[in-house]
Amino acid sequence: MARIAFIGLGNMGRPMCDNLTKAGHDVVGYDVVAAARDAYAAAGGRVAATLAEALADADTVISMIPTGKHVRAAYEGQGDGEGGVLAHARPGTMLIDCSTIDVESARAVSKAAAEAGFVMVDAPVSGAVPAAQAGTLTFMVGGTAEGFERARPVLAAMGPKIFHVGASGNGVALKICNNMMAGMSMVAISEVFALAEKLGLDHQTVYDVMTVSSGNCWALQSYCPVPGPVPASPANRDYQPGFAAAMMLKDMRLSQDAAATSGAATPLAGSAAALYQMLVEHGHGNKDFSAVFALITGRLTSAGG
Repeated sequence: MARIAFIGLGNMGRPMCDNLTKAGHDVVGYDVVAAARDAYAAAGGRVAATLAEALADADTVISMIPTGKHVRAAYEGQGDGEGGVLAHARPGTMLIDCSTIDVESARAVSKAAAEAGFVMVDAPVSGAVPAAQAGTLTFMVGGTAEGFERARPVLAAMGPKIFHVGASGNGVALKICNNMMAGMSMVAISEVFALAEKLGLDHQTVYDVMTVSSGNCWALQSYCPVPGPVPASPANRDYQPGFAAAMMLKDMRLSQDAAATSGAATPLAGSAAALYQMLVEHGHGNKDFSAVFALITGRLTSAGG
């Protein structure tokens, strides 16, 4: 079993740590936010007070942190003399970053890791918090074949679907494309239900017919944005996430940055990103991204509305 230093003890990181521990791995958690460390410790997890302490005995590092800036700081250091993972990890330590960040940052950190003598992969996930809790995440892994084979046994403790999608940075590239699709789909399904209501159609009827017809998709089947048809969907608990709207906005912005850099035309994604921006600006960044339905129908216009 691996000795794992897990960096990032947020909504995704903590259940990922739990599943690694259940699989028999020796896990120590670290987060720059003391409250996150305290919460993990209170739940029975083993925590380190510093990054260097977390890495002292680790043969594997896994990170799940918010942005490219944070990932670069964690691995390359913040210029404060303390250094990051590359300065403190033992030779031969396997590095796995599961964060959803920009492609440029992912490739830059991987290059720095290789130059320092480490094998690193980017392995972002799909499935959000419910899949992290259930151990059913999907991993999109970018890196060498060696890195993929070394990472796969550890990743398997957190999810059964593990894909090698190419060179370093390709994991986050595919994740950006995947979340762009999810974000657009949720807007489309929300508009469909808004129209169906105006035409006098029942939510359940719309769901029952569309899930066996050409309009079926993941956003409808698993994360239906109206209360009723899918009992586990956030719509049935006042849009508590799930996958927060602020995180979807981050990912939609990543998609638009990538489109601009590569010269790809993504007009639908641009429109969807604007709606998530409105949702966040109205004070609902902490609600599930499926709350875009309530925004579109005028039922969610300001914080607390």
